[in-house]
Amino acid sequence: MSTLHVLSHSPFADSRLNTCLRVLGGEDAILLCGDATYALNASTVARQALDARADKLKLFVLDEDASARHIELPDWVKAIDYPGFVELSVHYDKVNTWL
Repeated sequence: MSTLHVLSHSPFADSRLNTCLRVLGGEDAILLCGDATYALNASTVARQALDARADKLKLFVLDEDASARHIELPDWVKAIDYPGFVELSVHYDKVNTWL
């Protein structure tokens, strides 16, 4: 069963991102929104953790949130809009929002 993991909190405030990466299944994906997009800032521990899995990780980011924070996305990350978020939510069997 595939799961879309939605993260919205800063990766520097707690361990949600690391915990999510530990439980991530092979068919799962991550959507970063809000302050979670800061995980894509270059030269951070969070970015290094994501880069280490780039070949297998399905990672999406809300374009609006990354743009608002002036975050440049790596080529392997897919930026989506809100209709794309809805499509992802329907595509995956479950959606887990890390509150």
